[in-house]
Amino acid sequence: MPYTIITDSSSNLPEHLIDAHGLKVLPLEFMVDGQVYYSYLKGSVTDLSKFYTMMREGKIITTSLPPLEDVNAIIREEFEAGNDILYLGFDSALSGTYDNCTSYIERVRSEDYPERKFECVDTKAAALGQGLFVLSVVKVRDEGKSLEETAQWARDNTLTFAHWFTVEDLKYLQRGGRLSKGAAFAGSLLSIKPVLHVDDIGRLIPREKIRGRKKSLQTLIDKFKEAASEPKSEQMVCISHGDCLEDAQFVGNQIAEQFGVTNILINILDPVIGAHSGPGTVALFFITDKER
Repeated sequence: MPYTIITDSSSNLPEHLIDAHGLKVLPLEFMVDGQVYYSYLKGSVTDLSKFYTMMREGKIITTSLPPLEDVNAIIREEFEAGNDILYLGFDSALSGTYDNCTSYIERVRSEDYPERKFECVDTKAAALGQGLFVLSVVKVRDEGKSLEETAQWARDNTLTFAHWFTVEDLKYLQRGGRLSKGAAFAGSLLSIKPVLHVDDIGRLIPREKIRGRKKSLQTLIDKFKEAASEPKSEQMVCISHGDCLEDAQFVGNQIAEQFGVTNILINILDPVIGAHSGPGTVALFFITDKER
C-alpha cells in the first residue's frame, strides 16, 4: 500500500527537497511581538534572516507546536487519498510536538480511518539533523520497503545521526534553561563558545568549552574527523546556521577540502529552533558509527 512520509518544519529542509521526495510538513509556529508566523508554509518564501536581526535587536521569539487544525488537514488529505502515514517527528526531549501530533494522528486514524495504517518514529533529532534523518529514511522507502519495514529501519538507526553545534552568544541557552545565568555571564566574559551535542535520548548536552569562535568551528570539523562513518567522502553532510552563512560555509568548505565530501547541504536555521540557540549558531550533522 502507498504511504506518505510526514515530518515537521523543524527538519529545516528546503522546499525543493520536500517536493522532490513527496514529503508533507507539519508547520510549527513562532511569535514576535504578538504576531504569529509559520516556520514553513508551502510555496511561501520567507526571509528568515530578518528574524535573527530581530533577535539581535532584543526581540524575544516564542514558539509553539503545530496547530492541530493544520495537522488535521494534512493527515486527512493523505488518509482520504488511500495513503498510510509514516510520521518522523521532532526530538521529543526538546519539544512536545512529537507526542502531541502522534496522539492526535492516531485518534483521527482509529476513529475515522480504521483501515489505514500509521507508524511514528521519534527522530531524537532537530534542524538539519532531523532533515538528514528524513532523507535517509526516504532512501529506504524508495528501495521498495513497506511502511513497517521503513519505520523499523528508522527506529533502528536513530542513534547513527550525529549532532554537534556551537553558539555565538550564551544568553539564548541561558534563557532556555541550558545554562545558568552565572555560567552564561562568566562564559561571555571569557569568550567561551560551548560545543554541544544531542545525546542518545535527544537532550542537548554541553561537551566542551572552547575559547574563541574560530576554535569552536574547528572543533566541529574535528568531531567529523573523529566520528563520521567511512567512507567519509560519500557522506551527505548537513549544516544549519543562525544567520551566519560565512561561518557555515567555512565549516562546509573545510570538510569538503579535507575529506572529499561533495554532498553538503547548508540552510538557515528555522527560528523555532534558532530562538533557543540564537544568531550565530552553527550546527553540523553527519552519520556516525561511533559517538552520536
